[in-house]
Amino acid sequence: MKFSYVIARDLPEAWFLCLREVMQYGYEYKIERGSYKGQNRKELDMITVQISEPLIRPLIPSVPAGVPAPSTMEYVESYLPYLMTSHVAEGEQYTYGQYLEPQISKVIKMYKEDGYNTNQAFMTVGDPQSIYLSDPPCLRSIDTRIRYGKLHFICYFRSWDLWGGFPSNLAAMQLLKEYMAAEIGVDDGELIICTKGLHLYEYSWELAKTAARLC
Repeated sequence: MKFSYVIARDLPEAWFLCLREVMQYGYEYKIERGSYKGQNRKELDMITVQISEPLIRPLIPSVPAGVPAPSTMEYVESYLPYLMTSHVAEGEQYTYGQYLEPQISKVIKMYKEDGYNTNQAFMTVGDPQSIYLSDPPCLRSIDTRIRYGKLHFICYFRSWDLWGGFPSNLAAMQLLKEYMAAEIGVDDGELIICTKGLHLYEYSWELAKTAARLC
């Protein structure tokens, strides 16, 4: 297996660098189970993405003329409740917020009441029944750490669509981190993501090639 490591200053730079990484090193295969079954995708074996200053705006990347934007801040703002609240709309199997909402307040309380030097402020997504869903949660955990006066997120995705998911997911997670840091009373820190499933579906390969030229 090939391990990739991307270091970026902000969220847009991380996206552009990951586009280049997937297009250059992604393993191409036909999907036998899951989203877009029967179609092809390029996927990295394993990658860690370290973003040192995710607070920097804009949170969403700008793309060349003629390339559809992978996301917008308007969409991110509408997506944020999906990450932070437990409401599940009709037709939805789950939301991340369904699992995270009670844990967010617990982590904030843990840090404020017990101090920063702990490894227990870990939030999970999913449960043993998730394996039976037709589309189990992609985000599986948000680990947290307060060090050097800053709140850092260390996250794991089991599967992650670089074009259709990455920009919106990270922007929303960054807004969540900023909220939690403010509630705890510390500065905003790094965003670190690990996944063995960062991929591009075939429909986005040419778009990715064009966008990656910016980095």
